[in-house]
Amino acid sequence: MSEKELVNVYILGKKYAVPSTLTIMDAMEYAGYQLTRGCGCRSGFCGACATIYRIKGEKELKVSLACQAKVENEMYLTQLPFFPGDKQQYDLEQLEPTAEAIGRFYPEIYSCIGCNSCTNGCPQDLNVMQYIAFSQRGDLANCAHESFDCIMCGICASRCPAGITHYQVGLLARRLTGKYIAPRSKHLATRVDEIKEGNFNQELKELRAMTTEELKKAYNSRDIEK
Repeated sequence: MSEKELVNVYILGKKYAVPSTLTIMDAMEYAGYQLTRGCGCRSGFCGACATIYRIKGEKELKVSLACQAKVENEMYLTQLPFFPGDKQQYDLEQLEPTAEAIGRFYPEIYSCIGCNSCTNGCPQDLNVMQYIAFSQRGDLANCAHESFDCIMCGICASRCPAGITHYQVGLLARRLTGKYIAPRSKHLATRVDEIKEGNFNQELKELRAMTTEELKKAYNSRDIEK
């Protein structure tokens, strides 16, 4: 199929002919939809545009981010609003970096059946099932590492037959790792103290006075410390 060809897509049941080169998000706008929610960063970082689709004649139900996946001919799609995954409340000061801490708030991790649907659905290509296995064993540092690039789109949780909210498990592991396991950054602590002492008051005042365009220019031309 050539790049200039049109393909048929079905958005919420209605048929549209759109260029085959477009992403799902671009195709929806091409079809006349004005996206005011669920479009976020448009670059695969915010996880707001989760989409469910199926290709006509195929049985598999697929998931993706609308800003990343290209349209396919005879694609039937619908947007997946924020998935209401289990989000527990906790106080890091009252927790220890152990498997028990994870299991206390997310006991469903021990109901994992190893189907790997979470990993197969992840638009970031994270090994989701593996970081859940790390959390089960209390290996929070590796759980944090494996889940580091999670954008919390909820696709993994939407496909899990065990009801695991993987992204919340990863988040708790990263928080516990950051607080109790990862080494402290002396450079960061020193810089925070310098800011509190007022060493950068003039620079901060100048930044607050800048326009948006001036801030962008300053950011793009900044010196990056090695």
